Amino acid sequence: MTYPDIGSPEDGDWDERPLKPALRRGWRRRCPNCGNGPLFAGYLKVADHCPVCEEPFHFQRADDGPAYLTILIVGHAMVPLIMLFYEVLHLDPLIMASALTVICVALSLYLLPRIKGAFVALQWSRRMHGFGGPDDRAER
Repeated sequence: MTYPDIGSPEDGDWDERPLKPALRRGWRRRCPNCGNGPLFAGYLKVADHCPVCEEPFHFQRADDGPAYLTILIVGHAMVPLIMLFYEVLHLDPLIMASALTVICVALSLYLLPRIKGAFVALQWSRRMHGFGGPDDRAER
């Protein structure tokens, strides 16, 4: 199978995109190709392209994956904190609920753009360009 913009794996035109450096760069919210340019144009909006190396990102879609993974991680991190607050510290329920709410929101806001950056970097590394219908196929 030959792709017009990247060649084919059989021809040797397929440039290598190592996964681990791309994931590290995506976690840092940087371009998975060069590691210098910003990956996002806002808090969660993926930029159209990297301003440093001009790598296009307009076709990358992470959809709900980062949100699901963020909820999974934050939920599992909150269980030991709930047990600690309830069993060991014996906090007042209102104080416990307030503290846990602040921790949950802060952790979610910290993790969500980083996990989305890693998702986009994974897609970039594995050449997973979009998941839509006929419009995505025409861009390839």
